[in-house]
Amino acid sequence: MRPEKKQRLKQRRHWRVRQKIRGTKECPRMSVCFTNRNIHVQFVDDTAGVTLAAASTLAKNIPERDKLAANVSSAKTIGKLAAEAVLAKGITQVVFDRGAARYHWSKGKDGKRVCGKLATLAEAAREAGLKF
Repeated sequence: MRPEKKQRLKQRRHWRVRQKIRGTKECPRMSVCFTNRNIHVQFVDDTAGVTLAAASTLAKNIPERDKLAANVSSAKTIGKLAAEAVLAKGITQVVFDRGAARYHWSKGKDGKRVCGKLATLAEAAREAGLKF
């Protein structure tokens, strides 16, 4: 598939998801962005247009941030830290915005269920106490 077509499909997928999701101050939108090297999570109040809390692999307050990358193990760490950041603000429920990323599960080599980066990040946030 041509790169232009992939980009167009990714943009359309992102627009389709964003049409259905709105965040408020009580229940903000948890926006997730994966780049080739980093993971970014923001909690956005769409009514006021304000970011309430954020977490990233580039944040200075994260221990051992030079070892984090855009992989499954880092997604688990960032999911937990993002949930802790928003729970400190007194918010327990969020709306999950996956952006253009695909939320998927697959079978590993041994036949067990293996989750992708996005699913791992969401599960880590749920385990830390967030409700979607």
